Amino acid sequence: MLSTIVTVFLILASLVLIASILLQSGKSAGLSGSIGGGAEQIWGKNKARDYDDKFDKVTKVSAVVFIVSALLLAYMQ
Repeated sequence: MLSTIVTVFLILASLVLIASILLQSGKSAGLSGSIGGGAEQIWGKNKARDYDDKFDKVTKVSAVVFIVSALLLAYMQ
């Protein structure tokens, strides 16, 4: 019973982890990204950055849940 619950958490965490990583934008935009990023900060167009911050937090939380549930499942086996 408990192993089933942990397995469900593991599957959900893995799906959320995959989705949150794929939805993040690339961090290495190069020189053009740094010039364009400066203009975006001046004009206040930081919606993409807000979404990236949210996806970053979701990625961290789902990674912790994934690791803990995987270790717990391995310990129970």
